[in-house]
Amino acid sequence: MSYVRPVQFVICIFGALISSIAFGQADELNDYPTATRADYVFGCMKANGETQHTLDQCSCSIDVVASLLPYDRYVTAETVIRMAQVHGNLGGQFRSSAQAASALKDLRSAQAEAEVRCF
Repeated sequence: MSYVRPVQFVICIFGALISSIAFGQADELNDYPTATRADYVFGCMKANGETQHTLDQCSCSIDVVASLLPYDRYVTAETVIRMAQVHGNLGGQFRSSAQAASALKDLRSAQAEAEVRCF
């Protein structure tokens, strides 16, 4: 009976350690803000149809993109997409920059993988 308390203590510590590791990994996998994920899903559904099945596919797609592309790189690529639509010199800088092309390539690659996995 004298071993019950130490064993319970070790089990509690082990459980707390496992929980902290699991929550830490969840934070790393879920670093995209909810609004960003929702915006992606809304845009995806507009492009692919507004059905429950498409909702599932588009939700899967942003999860895959988020697992392959760090959030800051995603923001860079989205900024390039929006700014490249601006007419004139400012938009031209986003259309012709090597950094912009690299960010777009990374996003397109992640989206292609998401399409294979989810659609």
